[in-house]
Amino acid sequence: MKLGIVTDSTSDLPQTLVDQHDIEVVSSILILSGEEYADGRGISREEFYKRLPSLQTPPTTAAPSIGEFSSRYERLFSRGCDHILSIHAAGTLTSIISAARQAAQEFPNRVTVVDSLSLSLGLGFQVLAAAENIENGLDASLAAVESTRKRLQVYAALDTMEYLRRSGRVPGAVAMLGGLLSIKPLIELTEGEVKAMGAVRTAKQANERLLAFFKSGSGFERLAILHTGAEARAREFLNQLMMEVSQSLPRDILMVNVTTVIGTHVGPNGLGFAAVRK
Repeated sequence: MKLGIVTDSTSDLPQTLVDQHDIEVVSSILILSGEEYADGRGISREEFYKRLPSLQTPPTTAAPSIGEFSSRYERLFSRGCDHILSIHAAGTLTSIISAARQAAQEFPNRVTVVDSLSLSLGLGFQVLAAAENIENGLDASLAAVESTRKRLQVYAALDTMEYLRRSGRVPGAVAMLGGLLSIKPLIELTEGEVKAMGAVRTAKQANERLLAFFKSGSGFERLAILHTGAEARAREFLNQLMMEVSQSLPRDILMVNVTTVIGTHVGPNGLGFAAVRK
């Protein structure tokens, strides 16, 4: 059986990995100042985060159309795929997977749609696990996705909770956390839910809390340092990691400026990571 892999642009997979594993990536939509942009086109991530704090009209996002998914599925079948594994962002946070599921109905028993219950490289690492097992068939790829999800942790230290609160994608109690004075909220994305992990007053304290995670456990199979327009801070954090816990880190570590479609809802100057334990 020839298996095809589809995901969406919130997976944040670098293009080199997309090309290497022949992954189909469906773009979400960024709506900025009344104009629609396919995620990753028309405005760079660097420019977006630079402009975001001063925008008078907050940007919004939209899921890809059902037709976009249908055309991608059709393309893969025309290339000889027998079955498609379509892995997407958490359905509790976005309607992307709903569009994928509706498109899959046009191809009965030929498309398996999976909710990653995550975002960014939390999703991307599950897609990679599937792609690396593609030659072993659907069951092996699904097992790899499930194994990765069970060992996955996604944390972030946001500069503000305002963007998440505005998006309506977090419980009220979590949103209130970021409204206290000028504290910086720490959050975890787990099982499709955003959970408050505490709060600090400075970026340095936030970095120390994130570092503590790596000092508290065993080695890691995969790791991505995530940021929203804060590359200098992300590189400083990675340097600290390499100095203090290098023996537990994987050889290849990704550094990702998170896609605009996610950044719209978490805001600029954030730092986080997606990690898969061994």
